[in-house]
Amino acid sequence: MDKNKIIEIFKHTGSLLEGHFVLSSGLHSDKYFQCAKVLQFPEHLTKFARLISNNFKSYKPEVVISPAIGGVVLGTEIGRQLGIRTVFAERKNGKMVIRRGFNIRPGERVLIIEDVVTTGGSVQEVKDCVEASKGKIIGIGILVDRSNGSARLHENQFALINLEVASYSEEDLPDELSMLPIKKPGSRFS
Repeated sequence: MDKNKIIEIFKHTGSLLEGHFVLSSGLHSDKYFQCAKVLQFPEHLTKFARLISNNFKSYKPEVVISPAIGGVVLGTEIGRQLGIRTVFAERKNGKMVIRRGFNIRPGERVLIIEDVVTTGGSVQEVKDCVEASKGKIIGIGILVDRSNGSARLHENQFALINLEVASYSEEDLPDELSMLPIKKPGSRFS
């Protein structure tokens, strides 16, 4: 599927927001991808998940894991399409953990799925959880990579779309962005 067509779907569903946003990484940006809004539509969820799951099918993953909350819907659909178990990691006291009776068995072939990556911090935390459980990460699937591939977290990493979306530290904000009111739509700030 063409990158421009995917961006059009995000715009049409109100999932690509513009303004002044603080991302879960702590960086600031003038664009925000609210993947939950596009993934609420079964036709988009199914299509995007199929494109990602087809990329990893030959690696024979045994379980999908996603960071909560963002990656859960997409990860669950990818797990359903692959016919494999689906779990998630979540923050407890600020630290990403696998809980709720979920587990990764030693040697289990794990596919990590995330909706949006800027720096890859949440995915790295999930990787750490999987590695601590002695799981074998076979790849990382991402719906939107805002880093345009610079947040390289695994040798077998696939993003449906790679974009270079500017993000800034608080100290380096452009004047036009600093004059806009800050919005914090991400799950860490809700």
